Amino acid sequence: MTSTSARPRRTRARLSRLRPRRLTLRARLTLVYGILFLAAGIVLLGTTYALFNQQLTSGGSGLSTHSEGEGEGEGSNGAPPPDHSSVGSARSSFEDKERQRLNDAATTTLLTQGGMALGVVGAAAGGLGWLIAGRVLAPLHRVTDTAARIAAAPTADRSLHERIALTGPDDEVKDLADTFDTMIERLDRSFDDQRRFVANASHELRTPLTLGRALVEMAMHRKTASDDIKQVGEQLLDINARHERLISGLLLLAGAESHIPEPTPVDLAEVVTHVVARSAEETRQAGIAVHTEPGTAPTIGDPLLLESIVKNLVDNGVRHNIADAGGWLRVISRSRADHVEIEVSNTGPDVPAYEIPSLFQPFRRLGTERLVTAKGSGLGLSIVRAIARAHRGSVTAHPNKTGGLTVIVTLPRHSPPAAGPRGV
Repeated sequence: MTSTSARPRRTRARLSRLRPRRLTLRARLTLVYGILFLAAGIVLLGTTYALFNQQLTSGGSGLSTHSEGEGEGEGSNGAPPPDHSSVGSARSSFEDKERQRLNDAATTTLLTQGGMALGVVGAAAGGLGWLIAGRVLAPLHRVTDTAARIAAAPTADRSLHERIALTGPDDEVKDLADTFDTMIERLDRSFDDQRRFVANASHELRTPLTLGRALVEMAMHRKTASDDIKQVGEQLLDINARHERLISGLLLLAGAESHIPEPTPVDLAEVVTHVVARSAEETRQAGIAVHTEPGTAPTIGDPLLLESIVKNLVDNGVRHNIADAGGWLRVISRSRADHVEIEVSNTGPDVPAYEIPSLFQPFRRLGTERLVTAKGSGLGLSIVRAIARAHRGSVTAHPNKTGGLTVIVTLPRHSPPAAGPRGV
């Protein structure tokens, strides 16, 4: 089993492959450290060389004066006076050579050997800067790992209980971590409030509708009920049923992205066959021919939610169809290399391509004049998308050339583990 600490690393590695190559913050800090150190070393080396060269230049005049004093002493002892012009020329040549030799030695020592020493020390400073930058940025990696685990969670509210809880000096990085923890805590409370609201709404909204339906049925089935009362009762029951479907759709949409506690292997071919059989009466009354191709499509998830995907797509394909004879609905399930698909297409009015994204928004649908029935609540495709995302899938749609819509739901393929060798 993969450890939780390895997941954010894989997530960061996957994101880094998608982004163009760039220098990391740690590498940039190390580069800045190295450049500043080398620049300071070059300035220091150049200043030292200039001061030493100035000292050599000023020391040359002292050497010349000392030599002249020695010459005058020899002439005062009665020795024949030397040729001052030849002696001065020899002395000057000697001093120039000595000065050049010392200058070359200084250049070799300060520039060449000093430059080599500066390079070695600069490399050591770069390595030390790399280690220091890594230690300074370690808290940021902790923040990134926590954010990656939360972002990689299958559903939005599964990892909101995690906190960074960074310890250490009270600096900018700790302020960032504390701010991130505060934000996650507020999000966690918001999701808790949403779950409580859904639970309360499920009780508070369904209970009066159930009581109202029971009272209407009792009034309709009384022996003294007139035909007008029965007709009004049927209308009220129809409105009540529509409200129940609307509330059920809202609750399903609100809870579709919640955690799937016990995902089980499901073959979508069985789901397609079951849903189409249950919808046979509705499609017959609408005069729509249904074609099914239930190919094997193994996936893993919640069977009821996966059934709701197919049911909403079939209902959507029936309602948004042509009212005249010749309408059809095709439902297909199939397997691909690494995923499975559910494809539902139908006849119907032309759907502009720019309207398709809005159809996946809650309460957005085609005009009622295009519907065979007006029983829809405008939540079908929204529920399909929410359930698909909860199962780490996706939904796409495109208009057909002859009218109608084709919706394709893509889900991860489930490959059952190979059976091991049986024991003897």
